[in-house]
Amino acid sequence: MTASSSAAFARTVRGTGPGLLLAHGAGGGIEANYGPIMEGLAARHTVVGVDYPGAGATPKAQSPLDIDELAEQLVAAADAEGLDTFAVSGFSLGGPVAIRLAARHPERVTSLVLSATFAHTDTRTDLVASIWQQLFASGQHSVLAEYLNLMTLSEAALNFLAPAQVQAAAEQVALTLPSGTGDHVDLVRRVDVRADLAGIAVPTLVVVTTADPLISPALQRQLAAAIPDAETAELPTGHLPFVERPEEWLKLISDFLARS
Repeated sequence: MTASSSAAFARTVRGTGPGLLLAHGAGGGIEANYGPIMEGLAARHTVVGVDYPGAGATPKAQSPLDIDELAEQLVAAADAEGLDTFAVSGFSLGGPVAIRLAARHPERVTSLVLSATFAHTDTRTDLVASIWQQLFASGQHSVLAEYLNLMTLSEAALNFLAPAQVQAAAEQVALTLPSGTGDHVDLVRRVDVRADLAGIAVPTLVVVTTADPLISPALQRQLAAAIPDAETAELPTGHLPFVERPEEWLKLISDFLARS
């Protein structure tokens, strides 16, 4: 048993209907990453998500995170809610979690939605994550928050704000960084689910965030190309569609799930 599995993962459950599991991103959480669209998702689905160690109310892990463990914790949450089958939506780091879940439990997954995500990190993304990890570990959280504004917002969204607004937003972000951020980003740098992609046989939608400074659109399109018959939708946003274009993101997810 890993350190992370010895403590209960905090669970979010909303709505009724077919199952929909949510996998969140590094340094985020279910509420942080899906909160702006949760009501819309729960209008048609039983939505279940878990917060990774060190996010939300889940205790911080005492050892490195494991992608298989995160996937199995999400399945355990589905089991606890009586969901035999389910769609899975993965955002950013949640994409590899969703992919690994589908690879381990193909008979239970009905469809996948993968947004602003990757199957592995390239050199550029690893450098971005390395700086993120170092700033967090050194306690320079205000500088990290400014860096995250730069690396997650689209150029248009960032330039829409005045420098004083960006600074104020960074100060708020710095106060809310999850304690497990460093562990999450460490997993971003290690994870590689490329070997799982060719075996995915369920309907899959890859939402490419085309103005994303964090996960390049090229890396996202590589993921889509490696999944048989995957659909691709392009969303003109930075890395945080729930901040910049929540209604459009919700519509892409909801429309796909309704017909898959």
